[in-house]
Amino acid sequence: MPTKKLKFHEAMNRLDEIVTELNRDDLELEKAMDLFTEGTKLAAQCETQLKEFEQKVEQLSNQKETTND
Repeated sequence: MPTKKLKFHEAMNRLDEIVTELNRDDLELEKAMDLFTEGTKLAAQCETQLKEFEQKVEQLSNQKETTND
């Protein structure tokens, strides 16, 4: 299943759902692999979004410092 780009909180919520499903004892191997694949894609997306957020915060902080000088 292709993973569409979700908002950060949506992706984190989906990751939480995936972890819950992966912890089930009756999960079939194929379904577990599909969930694991989806989870790794979502984790990478979240990491990218976090880096983008950090860059924006840094830029805003630098702008604030520049205007206060």
